[in-house]
Amino acid sequence: MSTHLRRKLRANSTISERAFWRLIHPLRTDGYHFRKQVELGTYYVDFACLHAGLMVEIDGDTHGQAPVRVNDETRDEYLQGRGFQVLRFANADVLNNPEGVYHVVCQALDGRASNRRAGPPPQPSPRGGGCPAGEVGTIEHQARSHTLPLAGRAGEGGP
Repeated sequence: MSTHLRRKLRANSTISERAFWRLIHPLRTDGYHFRKQVELGTYYVDFACLHAGLMVEIDGDTHGQAPVRVNDETRDEYLQGRGFQVLRFANADVLNNPEGVYHVVCQALDGRASNRRAGPPPQPSPRGGGCPAGEVGTIEHQARSHTLPLAGRAGEGGP
């Protein structure tokens, strides 16, 4: 499927999909990177947390019909065969029982890897650097060679 279709699906999300996106915000800011309308094989998944192996589908009223259920089962088997867990929620569940939906998603993520950065952000040097705040320091200019930085061998400055 095309990038155009993916963008269209994201731009035209349902009310319950937008509500679910807001609902999982604490998870997204706590190291679980969810994406919307992720293409996996020939399928688009409503929400995917790839590093945790979790897919979430928000199903409308048509998903109760027999042919659609069969398609959903085939799709779930395909995703499970690739190591993903699939959660399905009805629109009504997301809109009328958000705490329950959130709880189920949290349980599914329990014990799975999050996508946190490898380490904390850099901290200022304990010795300080530059000049005290509010003051302007001076920069000592060094003589520049007329060669490119990568020309010649390191430190020699020649061709």
